[in-house]
Amino acid sequence: MDLLHFLRWWVDVKHTDTIHEGALSATSLLDYLRFQAGQHPQPTASTINHRVGVVERALRNEFPDAGVVFAPGFHNYYWRRSPLGFGRPRPALSQLRVHEPKRIVMPLSVDEVSHFWSSFRTSRDLAIVGLMLLQGLRSNEVLTLDCGDVFLSESEMRVRGKGNKIRVLPLASDTVQLLDHYLRLERPHGCGSALFVSLKGPARGSRMTPAGLRSLFRHHRRSTATVHAHPHRFRHYAAHRTMPSKFSAPLPFRAFPRKDSA
Repeated sequence: MDLLHFLRWWVDVKHTDTIHEGALSATSLLDYLRFQAGQHPQPTASTINHRVGVVERALRNEFPDAGVVFAPGFHNYYWRRSPLGFGRPRPALSQLRVHEPKRIVMPLSVDEVSHFWSSFRTSRDLAIVGLMLLQGLRSNEVLTLDCGDVFLSESEMRVRGKGNKIRVLPLASDTVQLLDHYLRLERPHGCGSALFVSLKGPARGSRMTPAGLRSLFRHHRRSTATVHAHPHRFRHYAAHRTMPSKFSAPLPFRAFPRKDSA
């Protein structure tokens, strides 16, 4: 598709669908980059760079003797070390690319988190969100949890993070209650070691998948109109602010009290 986009631009400019080395000028790729930057709506910088990179590699493969033009502002020279680690550095020319702005993840506001949190009903879903919100767990860390990793009596849990590193984290009292309610009343019997499993459909009893978690969050994003409510945003929220008191006592636990409270 990237090559097709370049070919359509080439036909509009050159009025021919034949590309040969003689028709390529020193500024062909630069003109193609400027054409994309002037479109409405303008494609993102990553899309422009991907298209230019694919076309550049394709043209270099077809015409290896074609020269490379230096475009100030898009190219720059730098010193590249030898792959073996010895010898003098050699000058090299960077690729033709536009600057890609860095993505900044902004934490959700208190009202957005509260509105999104209140849309969940089952203890399983509330426990998943609570682990991200209160304990700062990544979505993959939540999905890989086993029943043996949670110690409700000690209010602790064992988490396998990046690089298979294991760390022990304390559990908030609300999360302990939600997990206890989920394990006693909602989790099907005989589902293996996985902590969070599917509760409905043909996959009932099997470990939740990343696609299933994305589908869960997608549904609640649409129902609450919280556009930026993604799993990773709850982790950033927990690390950025102090949790307000409005997130205590989730709804399912109010409806189903503990046995020892009778």
